[in-house]
Amino acid sequence: MIYIKRILFCVLLLFPATLLANPEIQHWITEKGARIYLVETHELPMVDIELVFAAGSSRDGNQPGLALMTNGLLSEGAAGKTVDEISRGFEDLGAEFGNSAGKDTAALSLRSLVEESLLTPALNNLALVLSKPDFPAQAFERERARALVSIRQKQQSPGSLAGDAFNKAIYGDHPYAQPEEGTEASLLAMQLTDLKNFYREYYVTKNLTVAIVGDLDRKQAEHLVDKLLAGLPPGRRAPPLPEVKPLAGDKLIRIAHPSQQTHLLIGQPGIRRTDPDLFPLYVGNHILGGGGLVSRLFEEIREKRGLSYSSYSYFMPMQQRGPFIAGLQTRAEQAMEARDIVFKEIKHFVKEGPTEEELKATKQNLTGGFPLRVDSNSDILGYLALIGFYELPLDYLDTYNQKVEQVTATQIREAFARRLQPENMVTIMVGPETNLADGGDSK
Repeated sequence: MIYIKRILFCVLLLFPATLLANPEIQHWITEKGARIYLVETHELPMVDIELVFAAGSSRDGNQPGLALMTNGLLSEGAAGKTVDEISRGFEDLGAEFGNSAGKDTAALSLRSLVEESLLTPALNNLALVLSKPDFPAQAFERERARALVSIRQKQQSPGSLAGDAFNKAIYGDHPYAQPEEGTEASLLAMQLTDLKNFYREYYVTKNLTVAIVGDLDRKQAEHLVDKLLAGLPPGRRAPPLPEVKPLAGDKLIRIAHPSQQTHLLIGQPGIRRTDPDLFPLYVGNHILGGGGLVSRLFEEIREKRGLSYSSYSYFMPMQQRGPFIAGLQTRAEQAMEARDIVFKEIKHFVKEGPTEEELKATKQNLTGGFPLRVDSNSDILGYLALIGFYELPLDYLDTYNQKVEQVTATQIREAFARRLQPENMVTIMVGPETNLADGGDSK
C-alpha cells in the first residue's frame, strides 16, 4: 500500500498545482511566538512546509561554518534514531525532507501528502529532527571531514575564490564577510558543544517563521503547527545584525589562478530586503544587467565586443545590505577592457537611467512572466517564507505587478543614484597571472 502511495505522490509531483497569481495569505503568531504564514491550495492533496530560523551564517560569530554545520547535523540522529532510520521515516511515507542554511536563515522543509496515515508520521519524524537532535559525535566528525574537503576543493574553483574575496572586500568585519561553510581553521577548532549551544540559542519558536502551502484549512494548519513545535522552547528572537558600513574608495584585487578565463566580480553593498527603493532598483537592474539577452551589459560586452559569453548584474537584498554584483568571465588579456566597460555602463545608467522604450519592454517582461513564477506550491512556499522572514506586507504578491507598473524612469535614476556609487566599488579578478601586469592589488 505504501509503495502504491509513493508512486501516486511521484506522479502528482509531475503536475504542479496551478494557483491564482495572487493567493490569499493568512498570518498569525502562536502563543510561543512563532510567526505562521498559510496559503490554502486545494487542487492537490499535499502540503509543503518550511521552517525558517534567523540562524544563518551571519550568526556564526568567531566560528565561521557553525550555522551550516549545526543545520546539517539535525537529521543525522534524533531521539535515538539513526540517520538511516530518520531518512526511511520520510521516504517510506513518500515524504520529502530538506534542510539548508544561508547568510540570513537556516531552514527545514517537508513535503507530504495530507492523508492522515502519511502526514501524521511524517510530521512526527520532522518534530524529532526539529526538537530532539542527538548531534552524534561520529556524524560530526564525518561532516567536518566532508566540509574540510569541500573547502580545499574551493581552491580549485576560480568562481568560489572570487565570491569569497568579494564578500570579504565589501563587508570587512561584518558577519556577511565570512564564508558560510567556514574555514579550515574554524572547522578544526569547532567542538560538538558549539553546535549544541548554537542550536539551543537559535532554534526556538520566537526566532522562527513557518510557511505552509497546501490542502489544509486554518484550523488544520494550527493543529499541525502546535504538534510540530510542541518540543521547542520559546527562547528569544535573534538580535538585529549590525549595519553594513559603506565603502570608501574603489579597490582592485587580483588573485592568480591557473584557470582558462578570468572571473570578474564588481560591486558594493546594496540594499536591505525592506528598502523602499526595492522595486525601482529591481526594474532598473533588469535593464542594466538582470534581463539576460536584452540587458545593456550583455549588449555591450557580448554582442558588440565579444568579450564574454554572458554578463550580468543583480541586487541581493538581505536583512542588512546585501550585495550589488556585476560579473562576467573573459580571457585574461581582455579582463581590464571588460572591467572598464562594466564601469562605464554602470556610471552611465546611474547618471541617465533607462529610456522609456527600455522601461516599457522591461515592465511587459516582468509582469507577463510573474504568473509563471507563482504557479506551483513550491513557488508559493518560497515567496511565503521570504514574506514571513523579512516581514514584508501580506499583499506583496497581490501588488507585485502594480508596483512594477508604477516605476518611472525618474524613480529608477534617482534610486540608482542613491544606492550605487561607482567610485566606491570593489573589483575582484581571479585568473591567469598574465592578468597581473596591469597593476593594482594582487594576491
